[in-house]
Amino acid sequence: MIQERKIDSIEEIMKLLTEQSYDESIKRFRSPYVYRGIPNIDFKLETSIKRNCKGKQKELERVILRSFTKYAALQDHDISKSMWRQLFIGQQHGLPTRLLDWTFSPTIALHFATSGEQLAFMDRHDAVLWKIDIEEWNHLLPLTYQTLLSDNRAYAFTVDMLDQIASDIDTYDQDMKGGSMVLIEPPSIDERIINQYAYFSIVPREITDIEAWISENTNNTCKYIIDKDLKWQIRDVLDQMNVNERIVYPGLDGLSTWIKRMYYVRD
Repeated sequence: MIQERKIDSIEEIMKLLTEQSYDESIKRFRSPYVYRGIPNIDFKLETSIKRNCKGKQKELERVILRSFTKYAALQDHDISKSMWRQLFIGQQHGLPTRLLDWTFSPTIALHFATSGEQLAFMDRHDAVLWKIDIEEWNHLLPLTYQTLLSDNRAYAFTVDMLDQIASDIDTYDQDMKGGSMVLIEPPSIDERIINQYAYFSIVPREITDIEAWISENTNNTCKYIIDKDLKWQIRDVLDQMNVNERIVYPGLDGLSTWIKRMYYVRD
């Protein structure tokens, strides 16, 4: 079941940013959630390879990875050693993959919910902030995967952990059987991953409708619908908090995009 909530005030946003629970075992406050921001409510949770390859995803995925690895090896000599590394590096550079981006930071998710569309259309569409419970998703995993997480005292997998248990896509798909999916913390291969506090879900082949799967298998997932009239205010608050393209996309491209938006003149 997906809980759906409407957000139409900045006060509700501030409550969301401080949503943590006290952990008695460490006497600290922690959050079990990861987030994903989408600027247009009409956009669905969908992987880039599904959008790009549609019904031919299964037959084209290995071809795409093989072609990418062949040429990417010039810049990363270790890329051929792990299929998961191929996916992460490809995802960061726009390759169509089965990965879905998430972030541990609600402010980063809000950044993506209030950017990435034409500035003149910012106030035409409600935005969406997805929130998922990491622990709830992990409880759906096969026992061997849960045990590996427990042995490593981890909430999310790493590439090395995943290579121990499923070194290729076919093994992974057979293990998941359409009933679960892994959340993974990618290696810090560039500043984007670090600054975006990035996580990925690896969507199994049998899960063809992510939102339907979430609705059928989880109870704590929340879909926040952000009123379109609030988006510019959230955007300006995030800029004051130094959450912007200049930080999220380090380099001159991110800097230029940030400056362009900061000095955009609204009609």
